[in-house]
Amino acid sequence: MKHWIAALALQLFILPAFAQGPDFKTGPVFDEYGPVADIDADFTIPDAMNFKVRFDVREGGEAGARNRRFETAARFINMHARAGIPEEKMKLAIVVHGKAVHDLAKASHYQDAVGGENANAPMLAALMDKGVRFIVCGQSAAYYDVTNDGLLPGVEMALSAMTAHAVLDTEGYALNPF
Repeated sequence: MKHWIAALALQLFILPAFAQGPDFKTGPVFDEYGPVADIDADFTIPDAMNFKVRFDVREGGEAGARNRRFETAARFINMHARAGIPEEKMKLAIVVHGKAVHDLAKASHYQDAVGGENANAPMLAALMDKGVRFIVCGQSAAYYDVTNDGLLPGVEMALSAMTAHAVLDTEGYALNPF
């Protein structure tokens, strides 16, 4: 029995310490969101680079927790800011459809649809304060009974996710598959 406990302790506490990756930190733009690792990269980002990137999010987050796919925007901004890219050279848009529309809803809808408090609200406000656009698919919103008035402040309602992607594409936003 003692050997079994020792083996379990080794697996639970000692081995994970050796398996840790680089030190992930938040900032410099978002101190509470978007942890990233500093990388000694040899892939060059051109000085004249202006990032216009869009993300597609359809998966809802866990009830009462932040949607990690939304936090990707904070990671993108923190990561590139750490690499010396000025904030004004980064424009991001998140196109949201499917069950993820609940994560853009005000407290009353979120509580009824998902349960618990919408932990996304403070992060979304911080992201939108830095110019990140959140665009919800009107078709998904209609399906899940989310109205314009039921969305968090600053969230844009599009006719559809397909429409939003087509428009953002013509505006030069590259689709990031991650």
